[in-house]
Amino acid sequence: MEQDFTQESPPNMSGTGRKHLVRDFNHFITCYLCRGYLIKPTTVTECLHTFCKSCIVQHFEESNDCPKCGIQVHETNPLEMLRLDNTLEEIIFKLVPGLRENEEQQELEFWRKNQPKENGQENLRCPRLGVPDAGGDAGDGGGNEADGAGDDDYHRSDPQIAICLDCLRNTGQSGESTVTDLMKRFIRCSSRVTVGTIKKFLSLKLKLPSSYELDVLCNGEIMGRDHTLEFIYMTRWRLHGENTYPMVLEYRPRIDFG
Repeated sequence: MEQDFTQESPPNMSGTGRKHLVRDFNHFITCYLCRGYLIKPTTVTECLHTFCKSCIVQHFEESNDCPKCGIQVHETNPLEMLRLDNTLEEIIFKLVPGLRENEEQQELEFWRKNQPKENGQENLRCPRLGVPDAGGDAGDGGGNEADGAGDDDYHRSDPQIAICLDCLRNTGQSGESTVTDLMKRFIRCSSRVTVGTIKKFLSLKLKLPSSYELDVLCNGEIMGRDHTLEFIYMTRWRLHGENTYPMVLEYRPRIDFG
């Protein structure tokens, strides 16, 4: 909603100043999705468009594309490409009188209504505002308890990636009968998983001896043990336009070229 508050700009070289309405800056400080002032401004690193944090998080529950320009932000987890802009938030709070106080009050009311009651008392905690519970003082203790509330979330916070593990067979290769197809070839895991971990996973599933060595390949190229799945996807798989999702990794008995 536009407001007609005035802010005086710094004096120019001639010593005179100009006054601007807040609405003159609305194009830069309002959210494309909700049309309100940006609250917890959050920028998409792929295209540098900024939205309210809650607005863009809700949008990415349904789509992986930027709502303003349409660019695909991430194949699997666009939330990984978001960054809070604390500087912009401070600028908006200075430009719009009363906005900070209004948001803090609304956040306080939200926690008051949604926090569960313990032993018949309201367990009021607000992580951002540092509001104490009914029987304690504000401080580090309340913050630690609030952090513990996240223990009920069983979802991994790091970005996820889906891959397909295919057995690569070479005629006459020794050990070929030992290395077989997995019963379930498609898996979903953290994009920070390394090739070394994938090899351990394969050895466990295929019941291979600990001394047995495997090669893991992408597009016919042997991947290094310390390469992460994210690195492989960005530098090997994504560069081939004909490749589809999920990423396919092939495995085979290690070939000794010595």
